Parts: sequence; structure tokens; C-alpha cells
Amino acid sequence: EVQLVESGGGLVQAGGSLRLSCAASGFTFDDYAIGWFRQAPGKEREGVSFMSSSDGSTYYADSVKGRFTISSDNAKNTGFLQMNSLEPEDTAVYYCAARASTWGSFWHEGWAYDYWGQGTQVTVSS
Repeated sequence: EVQLVESGGGLVQAGGSLRLSCAASGFTFDDYAIGWFRQAPGKEREGVSFMSSSDGSTYYADSVKGRFTISSDNAKNTGFLQMNSLEPEDTAVYYCAARASTWGSFWHEGWAYDYWGQGTQVTVSS
């Protein structure tokens, strides 16, 4: 059974940091690429970041560039999203997703992913 389990969310003050984890099981992690999405109340789901497992290229939404960093530990089948300088506008449920297409095309489109986690809440207070 394929599973993606996010953890690391929580409540943090503006300017603080959180590190999200995405533990994967049930598929060959090396053959997939991980992306992160978020959805705030009343807003559409937004692609936040993606790491190509083909060449290691990273992609970020403009709103998080310079503040968020995506990484992975393939030995542990886990992806990460380090979030620094958090802002109240970053408040959302964050999801990790995996896809067999390992290059960066359409990385920000939810339909391009095969598997999804259940999400973890991130709340940034002002």
C-alpha cells in the first residue's frame, strides 16, 4: 500500500521556522519525485516546491523563494521542506505528493502527481 505521511506542522510565530517531513512507503522512492503543495482556507491548492529526482533541480513558488528549501533523504525514503522566515500568509495545510514523472514539467499542477499525503497544518501567527 502506497503511503505518504507528512509531519512537522504546527503553530509558529511570524519569522519562525518549521521543517516538514514526508515519509514514503509502498513504492520505490528513488523512482519518484516529491512535490509540496499547500491549501489555505478559501483558496485554491498551490504548488510550493518540487525536487526533480532525475537531476536534483529544485523549483519554488515565487512566494516562498529564498525562504523554503526542499530536500530528500533517499536512504530514509523521506522528503523534507525547510520553511524559514514564515509569514502569516504561509498558513495552510501542507501536502506532499509523489509522481513517477521525475522531471520538472508541470511541477506545480496537482493533476501531475500520483500519490498524496493527508496533509499537515501549518499556522503562522502575527
